[in-house]
Amino acid sequence: MHDKENMDRRKFLKVSGMSTAAIALGATGFLAPGGNNILAASQNSKGTLSGYGPLVKDPGGVFDIPKGFQYRIISEEGKNLSDGRPIPAMFDGMAAFQGKNNSTILVRNHELTSQTNNPVIGKNPYDKDNTGGTTALVVGNDRKVQQEYVTSAGTVRNCAGGGTPWGTWLTCEETLNEGHGYVFEVDPNDPENNLSKTPIREMGAFSHEAVDVDPATGIVYLTEDAGPSYFYRYIPNDRSQKIGSLHKGGKLQAAAFEELSSNKASEFYSGGRKYGVVWKDVDSEKPTYEAGQQGCIQFSRLEGCHFIGGVFWFSDTSGGDNGTGTIYRYSPATNTLEMFYESSSRNDLESPDNITITPWGDLWIAEDGAGSDRIIGLTPEGESYVFAENKLNNAELAGPVFSPDGNTFFVNIQSPGLTLAIWGPFAKRNSGRARQMGHAAPPKDYAPQISDEVAGFAQVQGMSELEVAALQRHGMPIV
Repeated sequence: MHDKENMDRRKFLKVSGMSTAAIALGATGFLAPGGNNILAASQNSKGTLSGYGPLVKDPGGVFDIPKGFQYRIISEEGKNLSDGRPIPAMFDGMAAFQGKNNSTILVRNHELTSQTNNPVIGKNPYDKDNTGGTTALVVGNDRKVQQEYVTSAGTVRNCAGGGTPWGTWLTCEETLNEGHGYVFEVDPNDPENNLSKTPIREMGAFSHEAVDVDPATGIVYLTEDAGPSYFYRYIPNDRSQKIGSLHKGGKLQAAAFEELSSNKASEFYSGGRKYGVVWKDVDSEKPTYEAGQQGCIQFSRLEGCHFIGGVFWFSDTSGGDNGTGTIYRYSPATNTLEMFYESSSRNDLESPDNITITPWGDLWIAEDGAGSDRIIGLTPEGESYVFAENKLNNAELAGPVFSPDGNTFFVNIQSPGLTLAIWGPFAKRNSGRARQMGHAAPPKDYAPQISDEVAGFAQVQGMSELEVAALQRHGMPIV
């Protein structure tokens, strides 16, 4: 964003008092903005939920949301933390935890390098020469910040990460700088402790993006933001799922496609070879190199992820045939990898970045492209809709997350750094629908396209078309 535009936007926010005021929006019309093919109706013809209606223009020029919803800017870069230190810049990944008295504790990344106007100023940094790190916000039931403080410091490019089932935040360094490129565990209830500056070395030294934990097994899944990128898992020695347990060592592995053993008859009738996902051990100090040497699956540039309902979702922001984005889902129970969505001329969703599953079971995707990025919803019923649009051009959306009670949606605008709280008539929590999303077909216009021959191969092999699409896009000679 241009400096003048930054300055003008800040001037508006200051004059209008939007940092502390809630914006309530009305609505006119019915069609989604721009006449695109994304649904914006509150219900489809089947009576199932498929969005919240058309977006309403924000008079403040910050964030368009549907009628009946409100937002409040609860944190702004450059203002003061509770102890007077400046709120750091470059807001990124985020998680939400239950706090006292129905409060929500947000833990937020700051994707900073050594040079910045608003660094993370820590009292107990990992590396005093670097300015990245994390902060926390205690947000009351009234959606106002009660406390805001540094939780870790001295790291580099804290891009994304993931929350743990035991209430901590795993912050990831997206860098290959010497002495960096690690995952750190941050306890929002014990800020800047020694654990927060102790790298989990066995989880790998590479350009980390995001992580999430399978609560059933304690296995951690990780994405890499590099070129090429690999998909990893970390099997900890200690699966007690307690603070510090991940530091007790473990095995790092990368996903690969490999020909599965089969009898000659099945190979004859299938008309091709049968491939599946295998996990290959890699050295935690050089995992990218070893993953490449062992022929592991090469992605374009992996970004956000979310583990829920037994499924690990993750995005490749520049993947696919058009290079404008794909979303995958991996099911540990069946050890299957599927390409769920692929950007193409049939749809206008581009550069999927951070993703989350809503409390009622929709997949929400934050775009990270040029221009006005949006929050796009995809439903288990195969519908799609726009929930929000960021009007600050060239300002990345990041860290989408819901409060533990499901009543408030939090999201960051990276630069100028703003954290927004959004509330309104959200659907009720539906864990069954969230599990359904893990097995649902994508909206027709978002599904990867395959030939009749490949579809026939999927049927013979007993594989889903989405699974075969993943194999084909990654060069497996399936037919």
